Amino acid sequence: MEGKLKHVTEIRVRYGETDQMGFCYYGNYAQFLEVARVELLRSKGVSYKALEAQGILLPVRTFSIKYIAPSRYDDLLKIETEIIKIQSSRIEFSYVIRDQNSTLIATANTELVFVDSQSMKPIKAPSKISDLY
Repeated sequence: MEGKLKHVTEIRVRYGETDQMGFCYYGNYAQFLEVARVELLRSKGVSYKALEAQGILLPVRTFSIKYIAPSRYDDLLKIETEIIKIQSSRIEFSYVIRDQNSTLIATANTELVFVDSQSMKPIKAPSKISDLY
């Protein structure tokens, strides 16, 4: 899966992330996806921390997920993350989440917008990121 615009991140489901049914609570997946996209960018030499120090924020504009199978406590999730589009002030990611048995758990997409931290207005993607695409 590793490639110019792809990365795999592993996250183990912790006990506190499960619900009364023993499944990983659905709301945790948004955090898992955040970890995955941060790690993808880090693997390409881009740090969220450095972007923020430059006055660039990346709020989520859209988030969609399709749950296919549940994950449970101690499952090792492999999140395959790909940058699918960088256009002007936006960056889009797609995700495929599988467990340690390669069972498909979920698919998801997010779109984030580059914004100036002072004005909170959209800005063009930094060249370090747009050059990835």
